[in-house]
Amino acid sequence: MPHVVIDFSEGLERTHDIQALCEAVFDALILDVEVNAPALKTRARPQPYFKIGTEPDTFAHATLYLLEGRDDETKARLSDIVLKAMDKIMPTVGSLSVDVRDMNAPAYAKRVRG
Repeated sequence: MPHVVIDFSEGLERTHDIQALCEAVFDALILDVEVNAPALKTRARPQPYFKIGTEPDTFAHATLYLLEGRDDETKARLSDIVLKAMDKIMPTVGSLSVDVRDMNAPAYAKRVRG
C-alpha cells in the first residue's frame, strides 16, 4: 500500500518507456514520508478504446489508491508528485492527470510472502 494504476492510450508503449514511467512514479513517491516504500506498487495498462478532446489525442491517467485517513493537503501533494514524474517521462502526451482515492482500511486485505 499505496497502489498507483496508470491507464494510458494504447500505442504510447511504442513511443514511451512505460516501465520507466512506473519506475519514475515509484521513485518519486518513495521519497515522501507518507509512503511506505516496501508496500508501494505501481502498474500500467493500455486502454485500446478511448476518445479525448486534446491534440495530440493521447493520455495517461494515474489513480493513486491510499488507505483512508490522509488530509486533502497530503493527497494534493502526492498527486502533484505523481503528475510531475509522469510529465518527465511523457512530456508530449496530450493529457496527463492524477486522481487520489481512499481505500477502506477495514476492508483492505493483503498477503505478502517473505
